[in-house]
Amino acid sequence: MTFKDLNIAEPILQAICEKGYNNPTPIQAKGIPVALSGRDMMGIAQTGTGKTAAFAIPIIQHLAERTTSEQNDRLTDTAQENQDDTQPRRSDRRGRNHGRREQRAIRALILTPTRELALQIGECFADYGKHTGLRHATIFGGIKQGPQVQKLRSGIDILIATPGRLLDLISQGEINLGTITHFVLDEADRMLDMGFIADIRRLLPMLPQKRQTLFFSATMPKDIVALSKSILTNPARVEVTPVSSAVDTIEQCIYFVEKPEKRGLLLSLLKEQVDKSVLIFSRTKHGADNISRLLKKSGIQSEAIHGDKSQGQRQRALSNFKSGKVKVMVATDIAARGIDIQELEMVINYDLPDVAETYVHRIGRTGRAGHTGTALTFCSQDEHMMVKDIQKLTGKQLNMVLHQA
Repeated sequence: MTFKDLNIAEPILQAICEKGYNNPTPIQAKGIPVALSGRDMMGIAQTGTGKTAAFAIPIIQHLAERTTSEQNDRLTDTAQENQDDTQPRRSDRRGRNHGRREQRAIRALILTPTRELALQIGECFADYGKHTGLRHATIFGGIKQGPQVQKLRSGIDILIATPGRLLDLISQGEINLGTITHFVLDEADRMLDMGFIADIRRLLPMLPQKRQTLFFSATMPKDIVALSKSILTNPARVEVTPVSSAVDTIEQCIYFVEKPEKRGLLLSLLKEQVDKSVLIFSRTKHGADNISRLLKKSGIQSEAIHGDKSQGQRQRALSNFKSGKVKVMVATDIAARGIDIQELEMVINYDLPDVAETYVHRIGRTGRAGHTGTALTFCSQDEHMMVKDIQKLTGKQLNMVLHQA
């Protein structure tokens, strides 16, 4: 199957072709036709499956078609007015000129948990909508709101937002959700982890009842199932990769090593893999900083990324990592949601996650788009139970590697 088989409009197909894409991923192949039909959708897919395009492309097509239709209607009305009335147009009692072009109204809202993911989604809309004339804005906290407000006031069609900044600007009267026709709730399970569910419930009554809702989550815990039922109407369920699955192209290995030995093992492995891009996972922000300092002292250039870093620091770190200027990134789970690198070669679980499903998301950062990848896990005595949970969830044994301290 190719993108041409999905009834995508020519301006969007051109943009997709310019990106060098020919064949849709499974969630795109299944999800795009559903979303184009106008039906609500529940998409279940893990990180790296291409789900952003699965909702961005249909939304761009719907809005572009509607904009064209509205423009044609205005041209028809103008022609009729010119035929029926040769008198100069008057101003109404509010001082506005008849026939003046109206301000753009926000018609699509994409709600996402992190700043990095918001920026990534914004790039996707920019790429696929470049030939449509649609305008989008990305808003999130951690930076001054002035430039974001200015962009909103200039008029946009699509808004990508994190919950906190969105609620702030709504309370200030800068955003009105009453014109929304398309609503996307992305990374719903991460929203739950980050404590945003209350904010989402505050936002839902502000949205029109008549809208298309696209709901995406990598996992479906009970609270997320309940939330999906409250906002979706007769949804199509699109599930392409079970949460328990680990990509077959990833080699998974485990080192049984006590905590004091983890540092030496990490340095040894990285010095053997000097040319590879490596993402290291730490359970805590403090741990991520410590690991990064250790690497720098040992002559290994690295960056740490977590929630306590400023927006500028996080963006510089991501840019350096994506460009290859820095080969090693140390991240916490939440911060890593914004890291999207097609050819990331290695993931190292310095600390095991508390939840087995998180392990699947972590290693899913490598082995993408048909590339091979390696996932290494360091397991100390107090983490053995977590390994059992991971192997039970994935149905796979991790390859044990002997390590001599």
